[in-house]
Amino acid sequence: MTHKILVINGPNLEMLGKREKNIYGDFTLKDLEKTITDKSLELNCEVVFFQSNIEGEIINKINSLDDSFSGIIINPGGLTHSSISLHDSLEIKSLPKVEVHLSNIYKREEFRRKSVVAPACTSSILGMGLDGYLFALKHIVDNY
Repeated sequence: MTHKILVINGPNLEMLGKREKNIYGDFTLKDLEKTITDKSLELNCEVVFFQSNIEGEIINKINSLDDSFSGIIINPGGLTHSSISLHDSLEIKSLPKVEVHLSNIYKREEFRRKSVVAPACTSSILGMGLDGYLFALKHIVDNY
């Protein structure tokens, strides 16, 4: 079975490579997508990328997924800490969902240490940089 996995990047992740390189690294969103695509070819799965700074667009994308998708990898960015609506949208979907953060949110500012999205996800990967996405991809392919 070939997996089709949606990779969602939330607010400000299009600024990778330009912001806080000591926290997020010096790779760009395009670099991230290329690395994930290369890994997807190795794992014989398909990835679809979506990035938005707009909460409602992310929710609409999740809500519109059809049965051809077998998983979601999501880095909700700042919505991690505040979006009950995003949590609810993810919770509705019965497919595996892996929350990914480039940095370890528990080592950041106090307001970043709570994820309202995590309880709606199958698992979370924090602080592993770009590798977190690759582990999430492999986890979904190997286990679902």
